[in-house]
Amino acid sequence: MSLLLHIYLLLTSLIQIKKHCLINSVDSCVDEALCGLVRASGGLALLRGHRVVLRSDPSNLRGKVALLSGGGSGHEPAHGGYVGAGMLSAAVAGGVFASPPPASILAAVLALHDAGASGVLLIVKNYTGDRLNFGLAAEQARNHGVAVDMVIVADDCAFDQPSKAGRRGLCGTVLIHKLAGALAEEGRSLDQIVSKMTEVLKGIGTLGVSLSPCSVPGCRPSFDLPPGDMELGLGIHGEPGIKRSKVASADEVVKAMLDHMTNPASQSHLPLTTGDTVVLCVNNLGALSCLEMAVVTRAAINSLENRGVAVARTMSGSFMTSLEMAGVSLTLMKADPETLRLFDTKTGAPAWPNLSAASVSGRDYVTDPPTSSTPPQDSKHAEGPLSPIMRKALEKICSTLLEKQEELNSLDRAAGDGDCGNTHAQAARAVREWLQGHAVPGRPGEMLSALAGLVQEKMGGSSGALYSLFLTAAAGHMTDGRSDAAAWAGAVHAGTQAMSRYGGAEPGDRTMVRQKHGKHEKFRLFNLCLNSQGDPDFKLGSSASGAEATRSLTARAGRASYIAAERVTQPDPGAVAVAAIFRAVLETLQEQE
Repeated sequence: MSLLLHIYLLLTSLIQIKKHCLINSVDSCVDEALCGLVRASGGLALLRGHRVVLRSDPSNLRGKVALLSGGGSGHEPAHGGYVGAGMLSAAVAGGVFASPPPASILAAVLALHDAGASGVLLIVKNYTGDRLNFGLAAEQARNHGVAVDMVIVADDCAFDQPSKAGRRGLCGTVLIHKLAGALAEEGRSLDQIVSKMTEVLKGIGTLGVSLSPCSVPGCRPSFDLPPGDMELGLGIHGEPGIKRSKVASADEVVKAMLDHMTNPASQSHLPLTTGDTVVLCVNNLGALSCLEMAVVTRAAINSLENRGVAVARTMSGSFMTSLEMAGVSLTLMKADPETLRLFDTKTGAPAWPNLSAASVSGRDYVTDPPTSSTPPQDSKHAEGPLSPIMRKALEKICSTLLEKQEELNSLDRAAGDGDCGNTHAQAARAVREWLQGHAVPGRPGEMLSALAGLVQEKMGGSSGALYSLFLTAAAGHMTDGRSDAAAWAGAVHAGTQAMSRYGGAEPGDRTMVRQKHGKHEKFRLFNLCLNSQGDPDFKLGSSASGAEATRSLTARAGRASYIAAERVTQPDPGAVAVAAIFRAVLETLQEQE
């Protein structure tokens, strides 16, 4: 390899430019994003020639204090999403992670002043660029005769000993937008709003954690974070945190965050004691799923309550992001009745969530189901002559499905989410546990009914519903206690008919309902099995061959129907599972001969 080629490959590996970014161009993405925000909301407008989002009803600002905030882009929905009645009057945006220029800030201030605002409050995050540019615009606005003041938000709890620059401004800024906006809408003076926000800021703290860095469009990731590691105490502009450790459970991560935030040994800590009441904000930094966010929210509420802290309100979602960073920040705001009143005041800002005004802590959030919908527990059934063989068959089915767990998962990955083996294994373990503490009913209908309830409760997913349908319908055809071959054949026919009726699948659709056996053919199959007559190869091979035949079928129902046919080349995992179940039953019956 030549030296030049070696250098080229090395540089290419170091750059790591983020290629997959759904934008038109790096240069235009901020302007197009602001345009998209405004076009989607009738309450917003753009200030021509500037990256400024304004309320579209400027006449309603007359005689009131106007609120202006902003900063670099990439934190959406902050800050433009918080423009509206009851929150910001305007927001000014810079480039991605870049402070907006003083000229645009001044233009926004003057536009609010011209609309008749009695004064303008600048809400600024504690970053050097924001402080300088907003400060310069404030001085220029005063020279134009505008009454201007500034509140600087510095809610970061990361650093034990902050530098001279102080604590960074993070998601707590959004809470200041809300409280100050409520006061402004009520007609409070500029001095009154500044005084109240200065007091509130003493009780706000934020800390973030991330599982991945973020990437400014067209640039390499902001920092390197190996898979399986997480960064504690990072900033919203992709700055590395203060501590790196291995990813832990959500409960452990949240506890570590709250411990750090409230540690009295840290100069940046939030004083929090038993009996305090807080507003909790669980903020998605960009790329966590809603499921993960809900898990973290639960963990945060539980952890705070375990400390004796009452959670009055909780907001969970994306409020101040860091592009596509996979992380979360926790913001706590100590609250009293007046703070909660302002927090609950309605707003027209499009990004503010529709929150409940009910206290999170202290309410009963679990409701008991109606007694009529609760299945009977531990029903007592008498054993009978068939109980031993049915028990052996069930035990054989369970061991077979557990052995095939990974095989079924592997087949399912081709056209599904790869959990077919897991769901069948889950059902198998549930049936095993049930067998340990219950007698197997001697009447087959009662046994099938018990299994239907067990599968419905424990298996889950489409498979659980289909099996429960089959077993429920089959049980309904064996209520008279019969257990001859004809009864079993009729039960199987009823079960498959129910699966087709509600699931929409028919034989030949490449699903669990795979074989074109009529009722009489099923009768012959069960007659052969139960009476130990006929060809043993037929008994053991028919269901397996039916499952194998699904390899060449086109999926017309189920999840595989959404996948291109050429990508679905393996047998259907559900059909393979059903074949394994029948095989286990047949082998058990053969062993009794």
